[in-house]
Amino acid sequence: MKINVGISNRHVHLNNEDYKILFGDIPLTKRNDLTQPGMCAYNETVTIKGTKRSIENVRLLGPLRDYTQVEISKTDAYFLGCNPPVRNSGDLEDADSIIIIGPYGEIERKAAIIATRHIHVDKKIRREHNLEGIEKVCVKIGGEKSGIINNVYLKDSEEAYFELHLDTDDANGFLLNQGDEVEIIDNE
Repeated sequence: MKINVGISNRHVHLNNEDYKILFGDIPLTKRNDLTQPGMCAYNETVTIKGTKRSIENVRLLGPLRDYTQVEISKTDAYFLGCNPPVRNSGDLEDADSIIIIGPYGEIERKAAIIATRHIHVDKKIRREHNLEGIEKVCVKIGGEKSGIINNVYLKDSEEAYFELHLDTDDANGFLLNQGDEVEIIDNE
């Protein structure tokens, strides 16, 4: 079955407490909605700092969560000087330490991860695409740098837009662009 690709650049999710430390009373302002229902990108950005270097203008995504999380690629990790694990969103076990700098303060949190490759699904999508009871799938990619990606997790939400999310390293490795079409070929 065919599915569109969404490419996820580095970004930060904040909890309310950390947002207030970094931004004080500055209200969040939405830049644009994302493809996943209820998700958005804000105009506000932060700087993230590792042991070697920093990256400025890292976008905040919303809404605010119960936890603070920094999602980066392995290339970003090399540049910053950190070693985050590959994790599902919200799983911060063994997350690497990273400094997040806003206009009014900075925090250091064990919050840096590399996001797993995942496909957003809800109950309706699982039913329509015969994915009930399946935890992960394989994805076939065509084109000049074709290949197969194994271990693509199905990420359940109450409401979802059926889309494969890859980080910039995975997308660049296969010469994929936002909105390209790939194929789910089997489950593991």
